[in-house]
Amino acid sequence: MAAQTEYYEEEQAPVRAAAEHVSMRAQASIVPADSISGHALLAVIAIMTFLAALTLGAVVLVRSAAGEWQSAVAREITVQVRPSAERNIDADVQKATALASATPGIGGVRPYTKEESANLLEPWLGSGLALDELPVPRMIVVRITPGETPDLASLRKQLAEQIPGSSLDDHRGWVDRMRAMARSAVALGLAILALVLAAAMLSVMFATRGAMSTNRQIIEVLHVVGAKRSFIAGEFQRHFLLLGLQGGAIGGAGAMVLFALIAVLSDWFKGTPGESQAGALFGNLSLGLEGYGAMIGLVVLVAAVTAGTSRLTVQRTLRSMK
Repeated sequence: MAAQTEYYEEEQAPVRAAAEHVSMRAQASIVPADSISGHALLAVIAIMTFLAALTLGAVVLVRSAAGEWQSAVAREITVQVRPSAERNIDADVQKATALASATPGIGGVRPYTKEESANLLEPWLGSGLALDELPVPRMIVVRITPGETPDLASLRKQLAEQIPGSSLDDHRGWVDRMRAMARSAVALGLAILALVLAAAMLSVMFATRGAMSTNRQIIEVLHVVGAKRSFIAGEFQRHFLLLGLQGGAIGGAGAMVLFALIAVLSDWFKGTPGESQAGALFGNLSLGLEGYGAMIGLVVLVAAVTAGTSRLTVQRTLRSMK
């Protein structure tokens, strides 16, 4: 009888140990918090979040710059008056200027002189060339009043009827190309962001399976004592949620600091030729509240993806263990 009792106690020892583990849930965790694999995954999540935040920031800057380009181009139209041997080009320029100024919705008209029009060709033809013999057209820049929509079709018709050889360009082709370029850049950035998140999900999946393999005996004993699948999955989800928040915060904070430094440096070099070129290409290099808010949302998304992936992986693995 004593031998049977001793044998029974030996058989129940693992069960009692697992039960004590379940009761001490707040003091211990199924997943080791301080492990080499955990530190490696934290570094991987931080790096991926940093790269994803850089991509997201670039997308925000491209959208902002494209919006500024389109707005600037849409606020101006150009009238060209081509020279003709039968007509006085100066009189035609004055007449075109008057027609544009009389159009409702036009806020300003600036005709270019002959020298200014010729200077526009210098980047392609060089300086010091005699352009008197070339039919260089005269340019008239017409600015549209903000919030107004002038009747450009009527103005184009008047110019064609009263000033032969003149044309009006509303830069619609440039705006369409800018819009297409911005959409392509945003789509590419979002695709890269999706790939980074997918890589993070795969990393978490493998890490979760490794942690379950290491603690397989404990998980099996927990099943024996009646621990629910949701409890075990919740332990892993809590661990990887904290891991995702820590790694995401590190990577996101690094990206925010980098963009803040870029904004500060752009302020320092304001007024220089390099800053002017960068501003023309990228617009305002400051992300603003929208950009930083998007990065904070990205950190939360990374943590949610990490926790959700871990929970799904645990549930699938537990179903295969039955």
